[in-house]
Amino acid sequence: MYLSELTSYAEEKFNIREQFKWADFPSFSVLAEPYTGKWTALLMRLHDQESGAEISRCDIKCGIQTLSEIHAPYLSEPFRMKGDKWLGVTFDERTEPDVVFRLFDRAVFAAEQQGHTLILDEVPAQKSETYQETTLPAPGSCGRNHQDQDIPEKIRQMMKLYKYGDNSFRQKCKNFLQQGHFMADYEDNAPWNGHFLHYFPTYHDLNTQQLRGYFTWRTNLRKGIWQPVPDSLAYIYIYELLNGIGTASPEDSLEKLQAFERSYLDSGIGGPEIRKNLRRWMFEFSVINRIPAETVRNLADPDQLRKDEALIILKDPREHSDEEIFSALCAFAGEKLALSPVITKNETKGIHLFAEVWRYGSQFFYQDNKNLFTSCFGTRNTYHWYPLANAVYFHRENELTDMVYDLDPVRRYECRGGIWMEKKYENIFFEKKRFQALIHEADRMLRLYLKTGHPLKEKPEENWSTPFVHAVIEIDKKAELEAAKPKITIDLSGLDRIRRDALHTRDSLLTEEEMDNSEEKVLSIPSMPDPADRKAENAETIQESINISLDPMQIRILQALVKDGNADQLINENHLIPSVVTDAINEALFDEIGDSVLEYNGSIISIVEDYKEDIINMLGGNN
Repeated sequence: MYLSELTSYAEEKFNIREQFKWADFPSFSVLAEPYTGKWTALLMRLHDQESGAEISRCDIKCGIQTLSEIHAPYLSEPFRMKGDKWLGVTFDERTEPDVVFRLFDRAVFAAEQQGHTLILDEVPAQKSETYQETTLPAPGSCGRNHQDQDIPEKIRQMMKLYKYGDNSFRQKCKNFLQQGHFMADYEDNAPWNGHFLHYFPTYHDLNTQQLRGYFTWRTNLRKGIWQPVPDSLAYIYIYELLNGIGTASPEDSLEKLQAFERSYLDSGIGGPEIRKNLRRWMFEFSVINRIPAETVRNLADPDQLRKDEALIILKDPREHSDEEIFSALCAFAGEKLALSPVITKNETKGIHLFAEVWRYGSQFFYQDNKNLFTSCFGTRNTYHWYPLANAVYFHRENELTDMVYDLDPVRRYECRGGIWMEKKYENIFFEKKRFQALIHEADRMLRLYLKTGHPLKEKPEENWSTPFVHAVIEIDKKAELEAAKPKITIDLSGLDRIRRDALHTRDSLLTEEEMDNSEEKVLSIPSMPDPADRKAENAETIQESINISLDPMQIRILQALVKDGNADQLINENHLIPSVVTDAINEALFDEIGDSVLEYNGSIISIVEDYKEDIINMLGGNN
């Protein structure tokens, strides 16, 4: 770092110009506070006669205690100034500009000194440095610096509010909050159109012209006049709203942040990074301030929200339509799934079959104590969450009270003991290979079933999912066969006419004698039952015979177990899984029997002896 960088910084930020007070000693100069004339730094440019190089140093009025706060080889005790208010700085390749600038800021805002003692007869710190030492006039004899500065008193007072404290980022945020509330209602009329770039910008990082320019821009903005400014100044305005500066409530802050997005960013002003950060900050700000979840979800990252919604659907597919399940599958399988010939050739049927594969797998897959969803997406875990960590924001006590905030059924935010945590399904723990295996095998088998598209290669590692896809295909085949059966419709509306015609025919065949006795005789013509009575009778018969929800294949398996005591051949021929079949039948009969009626010992299925008679009766008895 060069000494000239410090003088440029002092002039740009504080309008403090270097003063050469002694004509006989051009190697010495001072930087003085413009209002009081008090020195903030003594600058020295000394000549090394041995090396011919210039040695640059300065004494800064920032306190000797800084040596215990910052350990740097270029910091030392003061070279020329006396007292514990001063610190020495050597300028070379090791000197860090940010540290020196921060020390100079501290000097500008330090308590006023009553006087200075300047000593020039000390032994040089390095023996190789040789220069003439002469006593300089006392500072007070040179008078004070009375540069004309146009700094509003409000800004000057605000600048003096800055406290360095421990020089931490939290201290910087605290200073911004205090200064911001002090300047919340300030207005100015001094436009500035210069360039400014700074990371985590605050008022403290601006010089007087830039400060007045910012407050002038903010004054116009509050009047509805949206003008472009350097992005770093726009960030200061966003930080103000996040910290509640110039707002009445968190809801008011959020409303003003959204207005900034609409009126400033949507009009084409500002870089893309501002929008990205603004969206993230609005979301995090809303969570920690307990804004209703239905509002906050509109602020969440769209990609994150889409995956959350997909997880909710896949976790409980029974509650969702084919289209919702397929859309959820696409959220993790990618665009290729929607381009499968199974979908492009017959979209409605293809979507239904893929959805049914996930439903069937969700119901019957169970491995290593995990169902299909858990096997693919894991469990919801807890992670540290740092809201507004990349913004100038000071967390208040009321934001750190214990709370639970559910954004949706799969994402939760908690604050415990002032520590924020996020509970979510983390993408890095997804078993993507297992999920993709199910999707690939389903796509492969459905292409063969529907005779569409290019055949996909069968992969042995995906065979675990084959029975689930096969079961869905078999169910669909049966549904199609049932739909294809001819429907016989009997029109019963003519039964009364048939009865009347029969009576007329009978009367025409009777003799007079028979007619005389007709009142005493009853023609034995079978009567047709009323359709409503027939339906009721049939329903009652069905209910009495069997009131269970077994599909035809399950009934055949039970019949085989009753007759032969073994259903292996039937299960193998239909590519079924014995354990799955056992669970499905037990579940279907549980409401009727109240217990498991089948057992599977790992090799064969058998009927529990206590319920064998019940099963026989359900299936129609011994006949």
